[in-house]
Amino acid sequence: MDRPDIPLNALRTFEATARQGSFTSAAIELRVTQAAVSHQIARLEDLLGFQLFHRTRGGLSLTSEAEMLLPVLTGSLDRIGGMLDRFQGKRFEETLNVGVVTTFAVGWLLGQLEAFESEHPGIRIRVFTNNNRVNIAQEGLDAAIRFGDGRWPGLEATPLMTTPLTPLCAPSVAARLAGPESLYDQTLLRTYRSDEWPLWFSKVGLVPPLIEGPVFDSSVAMADLVASGYGIALLPIRMFEGRLASGDLVRCFDEEIITGSYWLTRLSQKDPSPAYGEFEAWLIKATKATSALRSGQAERNGR
Repeated sequence: MDRPDIPLNALRTFEATARQGSFTSAAIELRVTQAAVSHQIARLEDLLGFQLFHRTRGGLSLTSEAEMLLPVLTGSLDRIGGMLDRFQGKRFEETLNVGVVTTFAVGWLLGQLEAFESEHPGIRIRVFTNNNRVNIAQEGLDAAIRFGDGRWPGLEATPLMTTPLTPLCAPSVAARLAGPESLYDQTLLRTYRSDEWPLWFSKVGLVPPLIEGPVFDSSVAMADLVASGYGIALLPIRMFEGRLASGDLVRCFDEEIITGSYWLTRLSQKDPSPAYGEFEAWLIKATKATSALRSGQAERNGR
């Protein structure tokens, strides 16, 4: 497409004048004289072949042609400004918008981002938490970290970390438990993944009870509730190590089940940016190191 030979400065002057509603205010914003603004507007009107403003006693009003031009021009200038803002200290900065299931964000990622940003000063990660239901395209995200089996239509998925589920509760509740069969007499909190408790009871050789009550979409919310002494929840233990270390939560039993992993996902039809590649490589390395450390600790603990 041929680009019209219209000076950018004249377009910028028109956009500022239209927003400000007067030549005087536009001149202040642009740090030029009012005469310079008037000259640029007259020059632009001459080049375009139509009038941009109606001059009235009440000030300036846009012509119909100018009303069509203004939003396009404002949007374009905003995009240019946004891109230039990404150059900080003569260095390009790229932002990645990443949707993250809340449990993983709170339990691991947010505590690690400072290390990533220190290693990659030109990349900024903006985290948007969710309850594991996310649409990358509709929400304008570059990627999403979610829990599951890695099979999502239209997405490229990279495995990050597997974390077993095991019953956790407050110390006062754990003191009442003699064995797995004691759970029959306890309030068991559940997520929308209805197979989790049945799988755990099968693992310990017991018939799963009928579990009723509210359905939670957040492991973090369940952890807060059971820490207060209400019920027992199957939780991804690696995401709550801080609370286990503080004594806020305790393990009920040693038995664990695995129902999925955390994955980094992106749209398969969209080529990843260099920043995405850096973030993906760092995530793989960091989660692998975390998993290796925890495996070593488990072996030393006899589990």
